[in-house]
Amino acid sequence: MKLLHNLQQQLTALEDQQLRRVRRIAQTPCAPQLQVDGKPVLAFCSNDYLGLAAHPRVLAALHDGVNLYGAGSGASHMISGHSRAHALLEERLAAIALPYIESAQALYFCTGYMANLAVLSALATKDAVIFSEELNHASLIDGARLSRAKVQVYPHRDLAALEAMLIASRADTKLVVTDSVFSMDGTIAPLPALLALCERHGAWLVVDDAHGFGVLGQHGHGVLEHFALQSPHLVYVGTLGKAAGVGGAFVAAHATVIEWLIQRARPYIYTTAAPPALAHALLTSLDIITGGEGAQLRAHLQSLIAEWRAVLHVQRWQLLESATPIQPIVIGANQPTLDAGAALRAQGLWVAAIRPPTVPANSARLRVTLSAAHTSAEVAQLAQAINHLNHQIETKSA
Repeated sequence: MKLLHNLQQQLTALEDQQLRRVRRIAQTPCAPQLQVDGKPVLAFCSNDYLGLAAHPRVLAALHDGVNLYGAGSGASHMISGHSRAHALLEERLAAIALPYIESAQALYFCTGYMANLAVLSALATKDAVIFSEELNHASLIDGARLSRAKVQVYPHRDLAALEAMLIASRADTKLVVTDSVFSMDGTIAPLPALLALCERHGAWLVVDDAHGFGVLGQHGHGVLEHFALQSPHLVYVGTLGKAAGVGGAFVAAHATVIEWLIQRARPYIYTTAAPPALAHALLTSLDIITGGEGAQLRAHLQSLIAEWRAVLHVQRWQLLESATPIQPIVIGANQPTLDAGAALRAQGLWVAAIRPPTVPANSARLRVTLSAAHTSAEVAQLAQAINHLNHQIETKSA
């Protein structure tokens, strides 16, 4: 059939460009030590930054949640799917956001992707302008497209360029949209300066803190706490499937914004609510994140990051500057990056090889992610393996 033939040709083209993605099957719970495709591996590619995905307390809470609420919600939040577990979780998340956002309320979503689609499509009408960071996550890009608003992309962390765009805009509704921690680089957006611009020019600041919530801040409140941000201009998206270890996401904003999302956010209104058991388990995740154990986990994670950067020594490759658990090593071309990933897997080390279009052309990289569940010895093992691999390449090219 011609239609299938055309698709196969396009798949072949992806293969020829070293851009075809491959799924691998994990047969054990999310943790550094995994069984993947039937083989043991030491994984450095998860976003489970605090190791909560298999934490005994979180697992026990999930089990209790199933007993209390069953396996599924049965309907959308607007029909009969909004359970007590969802309501309690939203109350808890609103309390976390309240020091940073006046009259804060929170709304729980099935995924972070859906939360970003919801915020942008509901807040940005076709007469609005969205000012989108160059390196934003795909969900923010797609949310901007879905909104049908005019979109202007500003260069990465370029405040002067953004301010010029804001000054030139005559739109009544403006949204500056950015990742907090950029997922492929590990750098942090200059949020205090961005917020000042938004307040000066009457714009919303939409922050996707997928890789900051639970990790940054003394109590794990993410970039809001890390930078001590405080403004009604903030619309904050936090992910609950990464550092929180379970699943879903939330939007925290002024109560008026949340009510507007309930009334107009199609990705929220027209989907079945996430299983209440997940929301119940997340209450325990939040207890851990904001308590003493969470502080200890973050301290251990920061020590691992420091150890990693002290023992990794690469020449032809580039370790990007990052103080977060995301520690990318830029190699450049696609095939050498795939080869490096394969060489590490042959040693039982699993690191994601990231290629375009996820990252810009000629900046393919090994995306190393560290977790509080890792040990110092495991981090040293990976660093030594990469150092040796890089040295082999240096020797061959000499």
